Amino acid sequence: MLLLAVVFLFSCQQKEKPQQQTKNYVPETPQLSSDIMTPEVLWSFGRLGEAQVSPDGKTVLYTVTYYKIDEDKSYRDIYSIPVTGGEAINLTNSPGNESNVAWRPDGKKIGYLSAASGSMQMWEMNPDGSGAKQVTQIEDGISGFQYSPDQTKIYYLKSVKLDQDVHDMFPDLPKTNARIENDIMYRHWDTWHDYTYNHIFIAGYSNGKVGDGKDIMEGERFDSPMKPFGGPGQVVWSRDSKTLAYTCKKKVGKEYAVSTNSDIYLYKPESGKTINFTSGMMGYDQNPVFSPDGTKMAWESMERDGYEADKNRLFVADLETGEKTYRTEKFDQNVASLNWSADGKSIYFISDIHATEEIYRLDLADGSIARLTDGVHDYQSAVPVGEKLLAQKVSMSQPAELYLVDPVTGEDEALTSINKGIMDQLTMGKVEKRWMETTDGKQMAVWVIYPPHFDPSKKYPALLYNQGGPQGTVSQFWSYRWNFQMMAANDYIVVAPNRRGLPGFGQEWNEQISKDYGGQNINDLLTSIDEMAKEPFVDETKLGAVGASYGGYSVLYLAGNHEGRFKAFIAHDGIFNFEHMYASTEEMWFVNWDYGGAYWDKTNAAAQRSYTFSPHNFVQNWDTPILIVQGEQDFRVPAEQGMSAFNAAVLKGVPAELLYFPNENHWVLHPQNGILWQRVFFNWLDKYLKDVQ
Repeated sequence: MLLLAVVFLFSCQQKEKPQQQTKNYVPETPQLSSDIMTPEVLWSFGRLGEAQVSPDGKTVLYTVTYYKIDEDKSYRDIYSIPVTGGEAINLTNSPGNESNVAWRPDGKKIGYLSAASGSMQMWEMNPDGSGAKQVTQIEDGISGFQYSPDQTKIYYLKSVKLDQDVHDMFPDLPKTNARIENDIMYRHWDTWHDYTYNHIFIAGYSNGKVGDGKDIMEGERFDSPMKPFGGPGQVVWSRDSKTLAYTCKKKVGKEYAVSTNSDIYLYKPESGKTINFTSGMMGYDQNPVFSPDGTKMAWESMERDGYEADKNRLFVADLETGEKTYRTEKFDQNVASLNWSADGKSIYFISDIHATEEIYRLDLADGSIARLTDGVHDYQSAVPVGEKLLAQKVSMSQPAELYLVDPVTGEDEALTSINKGIMDQLTMGKVEKRWMETTDGKQMAVWVIYPPHFDPSKKYPALLYNQGGPQGTVSQFWSYRWNFQMMAANDYIVVAPNRRGLPGFGQEWNEQISKDYGGQNINDLLTSIDEMAKEPFVDETKLGAVGASYGGYSVLYLAGNHEGRFKAFIAHDGIFNFEHMYASTEEMWFVNWDYGGAYWDKTNAAAQRSYTFSPHNFVQNWDTPILIVQGEQDFRVPAEQGMSAFNAAVLKGVPAELLYFPNENHWVLHPQNGILWQRVFFNWLDKYLKDVQ
């Protein structure tokens, strides 16, 4: 019998300052009726944001976001806590969402962004949260700022309109609603181009007063920070305040869409001159950081243009001579989150190794690289604070908190306890790493997550988790959507393989997936679920496959190529038709590299092979219930991909359901949408893997 249902959706407590009236939403710790996680509990966690250490190294600022489900909105505040530990203090406690937290270099003020005045502006307050005062009054607001180290200037980020829209071209048609395009990249990620560009302005600063800003990119139709995910880390001051380094990809339209060649530019405020410091380096160059003495600059660099998953290398340059040195050439791993040691003799960074994110240190004198931590966790940053490192850490069993890490022993100690009250009431499932032999004789790391109160004498349904990216790590991440403990809490064994095409296992392993979407990585996925299905506690007749993005593609491909293994599928924002994907996605460098080229290039053997892996070629084999989830504002994998897959299933007579979000992008970010996502997700799985009607 055909089932057809389409779901449409349109529309640890912190200490507060006693003298201030509560205006923000800071929830009381919920008293749970069970130790098993639910979607509502998942959305009750406070979410740690950016963290900044005071100039004297004694205090840490950070933000926490809470979601108020009945209002379907978020509240974010700034907190402070002593580096030595103690109670966290809510400094802002406002109804707005503060961001871009920055210590003034003298430590006497805290700068931040707030929209309390009606537009996003720079504000300052005293370190105890008192004396909040608006500092800028810039038309249409700003999106970021940073003090110069000598405290005489700030830079701020602002959108500048440089292109004409249809109303500029035809002012006598004020009610027309149209666009006229003559090049691609007219939309990106989840936003149509609004004819504006992110520009950097420099203004004088003195004791809370900001002068007129100068656009250092005047007239340039480029963005810095880069859209859609670039942040303030792409724009930094030199230690002497005489140089501003910024990341930019100075390309437009088709040229932008096919290239990943961003560069680091050095701007001199005194002369007004800009130089391209990484000219000739053809991949991503971004996130510059200056050494404490200001003589060197480190940054992250990829070698090949058009390859977004190339090895992320660590480069260091001598700013006097301009000499650039590749410091991780013999290190077959990626680097991220670079931070100099206080003495300038080493650089700390984060790297993925065998499915965890660990802290490493590069010694600049001899080039040696030391791994400092080892555990079942992901570190996301590591900033020197005295003799310790301030680090943000997560795992599959815990949302992010701040820790102090001993760089000698690798041991850490929790500094914040944002979610302790909830965590103390929950029982998490066991997380286990297994190594499995692949069909080509390699060893593959597979995470297995067991239900809370696991009983080995019972038989459980199992879920094969298919990772997105495709080069997105299956490390110890904590997700508010694809949360493994949430899946396990619903009495599923979760199987999460680090299949071919994932970082942390060397560049060869990472690169193998390109132009081979239906090849070895699919075999790796099937190996992991086949091995787990042999366990006596797994019901081999109740297996499901779930995933998003490339993971959604994997599910759609497996739907036509699984030989009866699975009884239920869930594909979120997955690629269904490669030809349509190639001609409708926005970042063309991705499909050019991963598919090998255009579908119309019949002389390109690699590309033509890639298009044979398109799931729409195998719909004739579909016979298993499938849930399709799709966001309308997803321009990476356009909505028609999900709709086409759903329509095909219905036309084939396969039990199918479409969960469609008009106001979501490639992700699901609204609280009530997120809870609905979880409910529909598990209702579907329970129906076909647990026979729950």
